[in-house]
Amino acid sequence: MRLLIDTNCYSDMDEGDSEIVRRIQSATEVWLPVIALGELYAGFELGVRKERNEKQLHEFLSQPGVGILLPDEETARHYSKIFHALRRQGTPIPTNDIWIAALALQHDLPLDSGDRHFQHVPGLLLIRRNTA
Repeated sequence: MRLLIDTNCYSDMDEGDSEIVRRIQSATEVWLPVIALGELYAGFELGVRKERNEKQLHEFLSQPGVGILLPDEETARHYSKIFHALRRQGTPIPTNDIWIAALALQHDLPLDSGDRHFQHVPGLLLIRRNTA
């Protein structure tokens, strides 16, 4: 299974969520969008364990089968279609999450996220977690 993870998925994995750890370990490819990478670094800047968090992230990204996914012109076209569809539906989501969804659709990747608003993105395969 190939998998795109968002910021909260990485954070939950880092905190030891067994469901997410198991899913990531069983994936053949794990992709972290550069947008989520920026969100993680921003969070590290605000925290008290910046060096530890950056080291763990680097170790994660260094694992075989794990990579960073970058946007390009095709991603921008997916972004515009998603933006328009969400606006028509009256279900806007955060801009960063539109970019993440665009990458998922472009590369035909299921998205692992705890953010329920992704369910409004047409055509997106969302892996829903067992949440309380």
